[in-house]
Amino acid sequence: MKNPQEKAPIYEALHEFGKRRVVPFDVPGHKRGRGNPELKALLGDKCVSMDVNSMKPLDNLCHPVSVIQEAEKLAAEAFGAAHAFLMVGGTTSAVQAMVLACVKRGEKIILPRNVHRSVMGALVLCGAIPVYVNPDSDERLGIPLGMKVKDVEAAVLANPDAKAILVNNPTYYGICSDLREITRIAHAHDMLCLADEAHGTHFYFSDDLPVSAMAAGADIAAVSMHKSGGSLTQSSFLLTGPKVSAGYMRQIINLTQTTSASYLLMSSLDISRRNLALHGREKFADVVKLVEYARKEINAIGGYYAYSSELINGDSVFDFDVTKLAVHTLDIGLAGIEVYDLLRDEYEIQAEFGDLANILAYVSIGDRKQEMERLVSALMEIRRRFGGKNSGNLMTQEYFEPDVAVSPQEAFYSEKESLPLDETEGRICSEFVMCYPPGIPILAPGERITKEILEYIHYAREKGCSLTGPEDEQILRLNVLLRDESSTGR
Repeated sequence: MKNPQEKAPIYEALHEFGKRRVVPFDVPGHKRGRGNPELKALLGDKCVSMDVNSMKPLDNLCHPVSVIQEAEKLAAEAFGAAHAFLMVGGTTSAVQAMVLACVKRGEKIILPRNVHRSVMGALVLCGAIPVYVNPDSDERLGIPLGMKVKDVEAAVLANPDAKAILVNNPTYYGICSDLREITRIAHAHDMLCLADEAHGTHFYFSDDLPVSAMAAGADIAAVSMHKSGGSLTQSSFLLTGPKVSAGYMRQIINLTQTTSASYLLMSSLDISRRNLALHGREKFADVVKLVEYARKEINAIGGYYAYSSELINGDSVFDFDVTKLAVHTLDIGLAGIEVYDLLRDEYEIQAEFGDLANILAYVSIGDRKQEMERLVSALMEIRRRFGGKNSGNLMTQEYFEPDVAVSPQEAFYSEKESLPLDETEGRICSEFVMCYPPGIPILAPGERITKEILEYIHYAREKGCSLTGPEDEQILRLNVLLRDESSTGR
């Protein structure tokens, strides 16, 4: 009997549609590329011919009844979910949909502060109140870790009216909390468990990697297929368990997702799901071997530290994603962002990101050993050419315990004033400040600005980190709540 996962219903429907000589009196206006020859030359005939509008033979993402519906069922089966939704607004839209589906204005959600900006954006939109579980941090590496179970339990007992708990599975650096136990705690207190799995697609296709959200019993997971799953940029899945109403989730998604869904993105999700369902286990086993090889070679250089599962402590680092090639750089006398820039500018190697203490090389199913050897050689040369003795004055702190004065929504929409950056200490921020990537806010709306945070922003800018978020693109000024509102915000 044929494996149903061999099907790719959206792609197959597009292929059949392409055989017909349909005259396009609908959008998009480039009319299969004829109206924009430069675009056609750039992307090719095949691509522009598949950039079509929703219609009966091709279904409609807002209310799927045929090929998209079938593709979602196949994805749910492949990922072990009760339902899967195709998302064409990136994992940001998936994360925001799952938050908006679970909490509304005035309701509480328990979460770590080292969440992606998309989570904080969802709180601005819905008006929910964050209850932060401060993650541990590794002082040497300068990275936030996971949530301790006892800290989650304490937050739940102190906030029994909370509606959900959100977990990073994993963090950008590969750190995993005890998702099974946190899910058990959530369900025991009638809360939902949500997982941001932007960096955990591969967990679903290996028994040697940390547990996936659906296998752990979580209720909703946002899975970034375009990161490690091989689909086109901006395409993701939103997975739900049996406790979540698929119809209601569709309504929430349709509040913000486009009504003109890209068939290029959807077909890439369809094909990538098929690829992983049929070959994912062997492909990700090869990825693990490739990263382990690189980690061993990088650690042999000296000065660098490519960390791995030795960080596991059974709690704040319950598990570790060994496909993450994160490398600590401070011991060669260079900040991570400096090594990141050198790799690109001197060696034509584009890493995923560099922070003040680490770089991350994102490795997945498209990487080969020869490129990995080039990375290792470049790191060796960077140490020799640019490295120096660590003077001990390189900043490493990547996590600041937030002083939350008002809710993100209240702060974002309140009356505000713009002040020079150095005059904002003690005031309540009304906008985001973050290094992107990784997109974890240094400041979020509603949080009090401290001297330490200002020093960090100055240092990150000096080192070349890409700071984003504020209305002032140069990050010379910040919007803060007016003094009378700020003084009563605690």
